[in-house]
Amino acid sequence: MDERRTVKVSKYLSKHLRHQPERIGLTLDEAGWVEIDTLIAAATAHGFRFTRDELDQVVATNDKRRFAVEGTRIRASQGHSVEVDLGLAPATPPVRLYHGTVARSLSAIRAEGLRPMNRHAVHLSPDQETATRVGARRGRPVVLTVDADAMHRDGHVFHVSANGVWLTEAVPARYLRFPEGH
Repeated sequence: MDERRTVKVSKYLSKHLRHQPERIGLTLDEAGWVEIDTLIAAATAHGFRFTRDELDQVVATNDKRRFAVEGTRIRASQGHSVEVDLGLAPATPPVRLYHGTVARSLSAIRAEGLRPMNRHAVHLSPDQETATRVGARRGRPVVLTVDADAMHRDGHVFHVSANGVWLTEAVPARYLRFPEGH
């Protein structure tokens, strides 16, 4: 499968496993899982054909490990805007985590901190390189440093998804460090 096809299948999976399963008649279980055969049949019925081999290749080669397969089921690892319970246990975060954004968002972040927006949690990266890539999706990236250790001590709960993304309900501005010049 060429790279363009891989990206197309990956985006289709993200859209329907994270945000709009009902658009193709899918019902995710409470933890976000759906039978792979059901997903492929629903996609085909709605005009987007892909094979189990293509799905397996997308899952195996996705650099962000966006999807998890367990037996005959698949789900998105995180990033849902639909209600799911990923069943992630609370975890102790590293001292610092990072969040990639763009300059145009900084004034709102200074005022309100990081909010989940249309997702169920704020997504944080374990390293600056990953946060830079995340921020670059929307323009020139700005990487914020999160004092995760202080947040954790103050009672904020963290989870870590299967693909290493750290999740928390919100990050108040007092726990954020902005780079110089921003």
